[in-house]
Amino acid sequence: MVNQSTVLLMASIGSLILVLALLILFHENANATKGYRLRSLERERSLLLLEQEVLNMHIAESQAMETLQNDNLIQVMVSIRNPKYTEGESEVALRRK
Repeated sequence: MVNQSTVLLMASIGSLILVLALLILFHENANATKGYRLRSLERERSLLLLEQEVLNMHIAESQAMETLQNDNLIQVMVSIRNPKYTEGESEVALRRK
């Protein structure tokens, strides 16, 4: 009877250790997978930030005064000879009574 209970106790402790070892293994595997995913997302984020900076540089280049002055559409515009400006605070809309 004592021998049988000792074997049963050793088997239950061994199975408990095995179950805990498997749980730790699965938990560590999940953490490693999350870490890998996090690193890949950080790499993708840095590439996207670099691409955004390049696009901002292209936008700034296209909006530069030199680019606008050399534009063919702006080159063919006619300059104004006798401009007329409005003076004072005159009303633009006509009042009706």
